[in-house]
Amino acid sequence: MKRTLGVCYYPEHWPEEQWAEDAARMADLGLTWVRIGEFAWKRMEPVEGQYDWGWLDRAIETLGAAGLQVVLGTPTATPPAWVVAKHPDMLPVDVEGRVRGYGSRRHYCFSHQGYLEECRRIVTQMAKRYGRNPAVAAWQTDNEYSCHDTVLSYSDAARAGFRDWLRGQFPGAGNDGDIDALNAAWGNVFWSMDYDDFDQIGLPNLTVTEVNPAHAHAFRRFSSDQVVAFNRAQVDIIRAHSEAPIAHNYMGRVTDFDHFAVGADLDIASWDSYPLGFLEDRSGASEDHIRAYARQGDPDFQAFHHDLYRAVGRGRWWVMEQQPGPVNWAPYNPSPLPGMVRLWTWEAFAHGAEAVCYFRWRQAPFAQEQMHAGLLRPDSAEAEAFGEAAEVMAELAEAPEVSVSQAPVALMFDYDADAAWAVQPHGAGLSYFGLVFDWYRACRKLGLSVDILPASARDFEGYQLVLVPGMMHMPDDLKTALHGAAGQVIVGPRSAARDAHFCIPTPLPPAWPGSDLAVSRVQSIRPDMPVSLEGGGHVVGYLEQIEGGGDVLLHSADGAPVAVRCGPRVTYMAGWGDDSAHMRLIEALVPDLEVAHMPEGVRRRAAGDVMFWFNYTTQDIEIEGETLPSSGVLRHPL
Repeated sequence: MKRTLGVCYYPEHWPEEQWAEDAARMADLGLTWVRIGEFAWKRMEPVEGQYDWGWLDRAIETLGAAGLQVVLGTPTATPPAWVVAKHPDMLPVDVEGRVRGYGSRRHYCFSHQGYLEECRRIVTQMAKRYGRNPAVAAWQTDNEYSCHDTVLSYSDAARAGFRDWLRGQFPGAGNDGDIDALNAAWGNVFWSMDYDDFDQIGLPNLTVTEVNPAHAHAFRRFSSDQVVAFNRAQVDIIRAHSEAPIAHNYMGRVTDFDHFAVGADLDIASWDSYPLGFLEDRSGASEDHIRAYARQGDPDFQAFHHDLYRAVGRGRWWVMEQQPGPVNWAPYNPSPLPGMVRLWTWEAFAHGAEAVCYFRWRQAPFAQEQMHAGLLRPDSAEAEAFGEAAEVMAELAEAPEVSVSQAPVALMFDYDADAAWAVQPHGAGLSYFGLVFDWYRACRKLGLSVDILPASARDFEGYQLVLVPGMMHMPDDLKTALHGAAGQVIVGPRSAARDAHFCIPTPLPPAWPGSDLAVSRVQSIRPDMPVSLEGGGHVVGYLEQIEGGGDVLLHSADGAPVAVRCGPRVTYMAGWGDDSAHMRLIEALVPDLEVAHMPEGVRRRAAGDVMFWFNYTTQDIEIEGETLPSSGVLRHPL
């Protein structure tokens, strides 16, 4: 498939007489895609029921006349003031019970049915008007679900919706649900928490001390389902009027709704890649690591999300927003090193992206994002990234097509497990995302390409290694499928540690088929007290005491088993290892993997018959007899 570039554009921000010039410059640069519309509800519908489509008609016509293809976004992430005035209770409520007010964006609660109807109305009007427009070649629903912590809303609408959702989870006679079944599943006998009726169930916030984890986990599942339903409502409307593919732009390290469930209704998964902002804001990296990569980004963070969203999109995925320069929202906002915008773009293509779109065309001279760089400066002169985008465009014209084939390693990612860890991390700073990402990074340090799989995957054919760390609830059919996999499998820690309603099951976890292995005790590890492993490496964060099982592959310096066989090709890892521990175990279990220990800050990715090399450091490095320049990319045939 041809790889293309695009840009995010806001015609409503600029004089109309400037649009044609902008479109011509975009076309001259070689761009294909222009995303518009996702924040323009007020311009589309200034007053309830009174629409102004003329400006948008002309903007789409201008872009189309220049040979550009439009990604049209639904504007539901920024409801105008009149919508909020009509539905004042649509505003989200935070965990402390505070209403989050109007004045920025994402100011709605997914559970508010009145707001959902407003969204259906504006999306219907858009889809009817532009669904057959030849210049509108793709759609985007809303913008960045969950950004600014807006999935979990503790509003009256959410409480009512949660109670109805629970009735559906515990069905009884009629529509009342079975409250006794809920009490039993949640263990509400503890602390005398039994309910007499679903209407007694509140939201899991503002309690005196910690809430029942089953209650909190159920609320997260409900909240995820609300996002899925909200997105599906828009998709169904667009599909009734348009055959163009539909995408949503997800975010980095946002896990509080099931992206696979949302993606099942879409044609394309996309995400918004801000390597420097994410390094500062959400990587969880040490201060030394952040300093070392402050102007390049983490060597694995973007790649992880590329692989994740390739899975969410079932092979079709884009970068909808690519950082082009300093951003405005992180604790610190440095400039990328020269060459990094090009590197980030090629890394996305190496992982299978169909398109990379830069955010944004021109830096805004006003409002909240005026410190966010674009391809152009506010005075329309070219910014630094413009030249790097032009360089990529020229390289795309010369480069062979990039394809992605099955990787040797599969890594399962489960949003429900992330919710479970968020409810019960058992140690400060511990998270499911962090555990999975550590395994991913270990693979990348060994030079391995990785496929990410959803928790629904049951076919592991062709993978030499399957990694399933930290999946708190593991259905029996998944255990059976993994037990029968032809490749090596590593599970744990905390795998199968809870049933579907957050109780510790018996037999004790992991209750692996044909094995007597059992986790008898668990502990979280202080950051300054890692547990040494015999032969090198450490357990950090989390360690389980285990009984039974087969051959011990890793043990602590005091002799306690840490990695143990529980099947012919299945190994249980009873601790959260550091990179050295994870790499040791991978190499020991799968000696046939074509590993290559990567130099610090260098990564590679196989793409069809080409191997891409990426240098995240500030030093030139020799790779296979060729110089890989700092902030540079090399392509070698396989």
